[in-house]
Amino acid sequence: MKQEQFVARYQQEWQALEGWLEQRAHLGRRRRARLAPDPALPADAEFPQRYRRLCQQLALARQRGYSPQLVARLQHLMQRGHTLLYRTPAFRWRRVLEFLLADFPQQVRDQAGVMWVSLALFALPLVASFVLVQLHPGLIHLLMDNARLAQMERMYDPSAPNLGRDSGSDWMMFGYYIMNNISIGLRTFASGLLAGVGTVLVLLFNGITIGAAAGHLQHVGHGDPFWRFVVGHGAFELTAIVIAGGAGLQLGMRLVAPGRQRRVDALREGGRIGAQLCLGIAAMLLVAAFIEAFWSSIASVPAWGKYSVAAVLWTLVLAWLWRGGRGGTRAH
Repeated sequence: MKQEQFVARYQQEWQALEGWLEQRAHLGRRRRARLAPDPALPADAEFPQRYRRLCQQLALARQRGYSPQLVARLQHLMQRGHTLLYRTPAFRWRRVLEFLLADFPQQVRDQAGVMWVSLALFALPLVASFVLVQLHPGLIHLLMDNARLAQMERMYDPSAPNLGRDSGSDWMMFGYYIMNNISIGLRTFASGLLAGVGTVLVLLFNGITIGAAAGHLQHVGHGDPFWRFVVGHGAFELTAIVIAGGAGLQLGMRLVAPGRQRRVDALREGGRIGAQLCLGIAAMLLVAAFIEAFWSSIASVPAWGKYSVAAVLWTLVLAWLWRGGRGGTRAH
């Protein structure tokens, strides 16, 4: 086939593809979504097929020794198409928001049984240790050494310039809180691989330790700064620990009692559910670390201000977990 015949046969196809690429290059994604389809241009779904045809036509042009100008034109068109076809997809913020606002709370509610068990394993020891330390102050020395107790008392001294920490900038503490909080959450979940026993022990230990520390500080007269510090970020942090515990317990249950599934299949399904929950848990702990670093440590805010903000945060978290995603369709 002569070059003139080759060009005449495919010229309209090349022009349509050039027009389509030009349109994609000059319009943003939102504007493209609202753009009415042009019958003279290929549809978006046809682009991969059109691109393959273009590659074949370029190979033919080279094989038949067509003019350098024609080969260069097809080569340039092919490179533009390759860049568009194989570029890294844009980060989908909308999908992230859908997961956090709908899919994650739905997943938590789907695992309601283990979530309630996790809450009991964490909250009951917390309350019990708090009450016992109030009644028998000496019990705190069975759980914490004197150096740790002295550090806590300094951190929550009513005369301290910052609440909840000895020193460190907000940003430095933000990084520390992220690492510390997420490590606790992941440890709580991953311990479920020990037939769920590990998660149970982590929940019990954290509940007893937090309750005993709160009880001791309340007993020595440092309760006011302690509660003003923890009440805000606790909405996200404590709730995330309970959810991580539920994620670990469901993993352990699938290992111990897989039902009619093969154990490996049940464990794989539990890992998938746990991984999804861990994404939401990490987001919650990130928010908790931000609040803890930049709000909770401010000693100058009066108690009513701290408790008012905390009430709003707790209401938002509980409403989100209770209502998030209801009435919608979950994306898998």
